[in-house]
Amino acid sequence: MYSKILILRFPNTEVQKPLVCYLAKDYGLTFNILKASVLPRREGVMVLELTGTKKNFNLGVSYLKEQGVNVQNASQEVNRDNDRCMHCGACTAVCPTGALSIERPDMAVNFDQKKCSVCAMCVPACPTRSMGILPTTETFF
Repeated sequence: MYSKILILRFPNTEVQKPLVCYLAKDYGLTFNILKASVLPRREGVMVLELTGTKKNFNLGVSYLKEQGVNVQNASQEVNRDNDRCMHCGACTAVCPTGALSIERPDMAVNFDQKKCSVCAMCVPACPTRSMGILPTTETFF
């Protein structure tokens, strides 16, 4: 699976069309809308995480561009909400880079963001939803 966070800017002529729904229907992509500001007859801006096969991802992005949508990559990073983290260690079991590790003997979960590859496998593994993906670029909001 291939996943990226994208910033979409819809021209005012296209905001009434369900373009993002066609990504799921026609290209088998899943999307998670992170932020959106879409008003009738005005330019719309949407930040979404788009996931699917790389081939379908590229086809879907091409479709959006053909419709006049400006598509930009958004840099992203994994963040941890330290107030929510219970230090259960579930995330450490799925982290391929060792960015999440258990410190012994305290059994505290450490997060080394420099080692993080932003694979996002820790996000669904975290039972308290302490781990999250956030865009790191300006999102025009």
